[in-house]
Amino acid sequence: MPAQPEGDVPPLDGTLPRDSAARAGGATFSAYVHVPYCRVRCGYCDFNTYTAEELGPGANRADYREQLGREIAVSRRVLAGSPLEDRPFDTVFFGGGTPTLLPATELAGVLDDLRRAFGLAEGAEVTTEANPDSVDAAYLQTLADAGFSRVSFGMQSAVPHVLRTLDRTHDPSRVGEVVADARAAGLDVSLDLIYGTPGESLEDWRTSLEAVLEHRPDHVSAYSLIVEPGTRMGAQVRRGELPMPDEDDLADKYELADTLLAEAGLTWYEVSNFSTSSATRCDHNLAYWRNADWWGYGPGAHSHVGGVRWWNAKHPRAWSDRLGGGNSPAVGREVLDADTRALEDLMLAVRIDGEYPLDRLAPSAREHIAHLLAEGLLAPATVSTGRIHLTRAGRLMADGIVRTLSDHLA
Repeated sequence: MPAQPEGDVPPLDGTLPRDSAARAGGATFSAYVHVPYCRVRCGYCDFNTYTAEELGPGANRADYREQLGREIAVSRRVLAGSPLEDRPFDTVFFGGGTPTLLPATELAGVLDDLRRAFGLAEGAEVTTEANPDSVDAAYLQTLADAGFSRVSFGMQSAVPHVLRTLDRTHDPSRVGEVVADARAAGLDVSLDLIYGTPGESLEDWRTSLEAVLEHRPDHVSAYSLIVEPGTRMGAQVRRGELPMPDEDDLADKYELADTLLAEAGLTWYEVSNFSTSSATRCDHNLAYWRNADWWGYGPGAHSHVGGVRWWNAKHPRAWSDRLGGGNSPAVGREVLDADTRALEDLMLAVRIDGEYPLDRLAPSAREHIAHLLAEGLLAPATVSTGRIHLTRAGRLMADGIVRTLSDHLA
């Protein structure tokens, strides 16, 4: 697993700087709940996850809700007196790990704890990630009855040999069953895909996309595989046992996804995310890309409030020990200055369709905008309205476009 970021040591009680607390309370307020448990650890994954055998009392699944309740109490204390003190959550997202390794009643109970502490806004979006083999109809109905509105299934691929390379254990044929179960419970459905797995051909990727479209999801996330150092796959690539994903191959697969999804009525709204309408976009992820306020609960979770970013102790035992001592679980933080906030706004918002306003750039950016238009990387119609919309070619060059524009912030 990667090391945590370097940062300042936060106060033990988690208190925020006064000006940052006052700056909180913008457009939305969100909660992320990190559930770090997995049945097995996939070879490509560098997320903060643990199998049941690794964790003892105080840090395992049986103790999770109790420990999380202590962090919810910390968040109430830290945000007392700020604009977020009585602000209900607009979105809640349970990620992992595999949140659905916890009983459905446990996830419902955590949502109740958050509801009692802060409240949920009317029509709040509440999502959990799930592996297709970790839920059934009764489980999904329990979540829906508790107030969940979305489920995001980690499908990753429909091709068995690709799933084996990724160390995914679910049966691809199971996806259709759980999608039907989720719909019967009244839940919106998102399917997550990964492209660029070593050994995956373009036709393999087409097979996965066509399988996704058969399920008629409301939302699709399609992410290119990143081989992270420290993972089992990273070691296999380093030893030459697996090839490193090829940039041209990744571009071809992105273009195929964009074409097939668009033909089926799923249009992009963020570089890697596609939805059937504005109503089925993931509002929680949009909150991240808009640098809104969110509190991340759980081991290793990151938070952002009022221009302060902090991160919790990674290991569940260290996280629970800090909470057991009455302290905040945060072990590092960064207070963002105005220039850093402006740069991050650019980096994130450019990825969203029509999100970034051109008037946040200095006049010196005009010639670069003209060049990007001439290169076919920006859509002229949107630029004429004063905003940035990346074309398909522009989305493939998003990082480079950000680098070009970052020197010309107003």
